[in-house]
Amino acid sequence: PSSLPTYFSTAVEDAIENTDFTAAAEKTLNAVVHVKNTSFKTVRDPFAELFYGQGSGIKKLPQIGSGSGVIISSDGYIVTNNHVIANANEIEITLNNRKVYKAEMIGADPNNDIALLKIDESELPYITFGNSDNTKIGEWVLAVGNPYNLTSTVTAGIISAKGRDLQGNGGITDSFLQTDAAVNPGTSGVALVNTRGELVGINTAISSRTG
Repeated sequence: PSSLPTYFSTAVEDAIENTDFTAAAEKTLNAVVHVKNTSFKTVRDPFAELFYGQGSGIKKLPQIGSGSGVIISSDGYIVTNNHVIANANEIEITLNNRKVYKAEMIGADPNNDIALLKIDESELPYITFGNSDNTKIGEWVLAVGNPYNLTSTVTAGIISAKGRDLQGNGGITDSFLQTDAAVNPGTSGVALVNTRGELVGINTAISSRTG
């Protein structure tokens, strides 16, 4: 109604503007990647060795894991969770345009569950860093990742809490952001971005009865 005060109209307009996530999604979709790791487990078959001789029963079986990663520079540096690539013999990166690259692990921090990868490419889309300390409870955020081996998928939620301590680790992991944005299997390493498309977090864990 025309009789509504001006400040009320302004508040409604601001709220509508803040729930438009299209710009943030467009800025981040192509900067999120699928991470595939392959490790080899040595298995010994005593029956094969019994019939065919020592050493003939040893096999190396590939074990495949996957997650998400975030391109943080145009020259191919990618951040993901350490547990996504831990013990990997080979790391493969698939971009949102389906291009596939072999990745090199630059470094990892198991305590904070962060790893840095590198692919040999240039002029890549990337996500700039925001300041996670400045996030506010109730602030809108987007989770951009690759659940179920799909290409980049966007879900929306809010910052539900800050300073969470996972599993009582105290000190090391007491700076987690909690969000109600939907995350699913395969989204370890997913980008958590604000409405400006800035990176404020990396998804590390899902707390649920089903895991």
